Amino acid sequence: MAFDKDAFLTALDSMTVLELNDLVKAIEEKFGVSAASMAAPAAGGAAGGAAAAAEEKTEFNVVLLEAGANKVGVIKAVREITGLGLKEAKDLVDGAPKNVKEAIAKADAEAAVKKLVEAGAKAELK
Repeated sequence: MAFDKDAFLTALDSMTVLELNDLVKAIEEKFGVSAASMAAPAAGGAAGGAAAAAEEKTEFNVVLLEAGANKVGVIKAVREITGLGLKEAKDLVDGAPKNVKEAIAKADAEAAVKKLVEAGAKAELK
């Protein structure tokens, strides 16, 4: 007997959520498998894929590596990014390499690095 994949998918498409749940339970019992244990490999491949997904960074640090030639512009950018006063921002720029912002979202960190680079500094995300 040949398996008709299209007919099977059509049948699945017409089932309710409760019917699908019953089908999953029946498959688990029949073949001795668990849908929960199969979710991680299906989502990320082998165990390495699951580990990579678990290690995805959500918080970033903006690091000022070097002030560059336009130190005044960099100080202004640091003040704008951090809200520090003039003296504190100057001390931070003079003490490079230093963290400008810590544990911020990727989009905010990328915007901060872009501002620093546009001001003439060398900066990076960590």
